[in-house]
Amino acid sequence: MTAAAVRFDLPEPDAFSRPYWDAAARGQLLLRRCRACGRAHHYPREFCPHCWSEDVTWEPASGDATLYTWSVVHRNDLPPFGARVPYVAAVVDLAEGPRMMTEIVGCEESALAIGMALRVGFRRAEGEEAVAVFHPGDC
Repeated sequence: MTAAAVRFDLPEPDAFSRPYWDAAARGQLLLRRCRACGRAHHYPREFCPHCWSEDVTWEPASGDATLYTWSVVHRNDLPPFGARVPYVAAVVDLAEGPRMMTEIVGCEESALAIGMALRVGFRRAEGEEAVAVFHPGDC
């Protein structure tokens, strides 16, 4: 009997992050916003990374972003990334301010440009959490 391959791309939700993953399953991206300084942040934390306040709350994101930078990954030996190569690993600026690491889908690398408008989508697989990815509206 062979052991199942260890997955490095699957989140491990806990009680704190469960609202984030439940929203993703509904096709909605959530952020955390600090009530003390007013700034939004991503990835979700129980405190504000800007002013360290613990007075933070969940907030729906618009789903709009711009491309900050990207890299095309041609080799990745960790399951299941190897089956996806080449893929575009990226950092996007969310409309609400935070930067987010993600993947760009549905667009050829040659069409990518810094500052291009992106929209959130979600990768869904049976029995797994939905994961936010981004795509351009015109590719």
